[in-house]
Amino acid sequence: MSEAPKPAGIGDYVLSESVGYLISRVRSTMWNMVTQHTSSELGITGTQASIMFMLAVGKCATAADIAREYGIDASAVTRLIDRLEKRGLLSRVRSEADRRVVRLALTEDGRVMAEQVPAIFTSVLDNLLAGFTPEEVGFLKNMLRRVLANSCDSAAALALNANDKPATSLR
Repeated sequence: MSEAPKPAGIGDYVLSESVGYLISRVRSTMWNMVTQHTSSELGITGTQASIMFMLAVGKCATAADIAREYGIDASAVTRLIDRLEKRGLLSRVRSEADRRVVRLALTEDGRVMAEQVPAIFTSVLDNLLAGFTPEEVGFLKNMLRRVLANSCDSAAALALNANDKPATSLR
């Protein structure tokens, strides 16, 4: 009778080989770079810029949409929206059809700013993916979509696939 393998202990776990750790570090590094650019070029945080971009492309329309998309609580979203509204970059618009629903709309200044966000995202990704072939970038995207699909968030994975640029894109 053979013994069942023992689970890895803390001494056996190599953090630098953990896929979760590596994904987390890449995300953190990428987001810090985005925030550096948005702060210096637009005067807003990376999260604020990303939210404005999501509103501009129609991915999010309400505070609840933003909370779901970013996995943050409603009070944090309210604070983010308050800051953007105070800067004159977006406004809250109550739905005529359902007075309980408050939609978010970019102002003209907000739309102008949101138009600059893709260039920042592209610049950061081009930097991070320097030296990757288009095929490697496509492979990376496909692997990440599979991770999302495995998380039971297949709708998100399908949406990413449908909205993606050709595999040769570094974006």
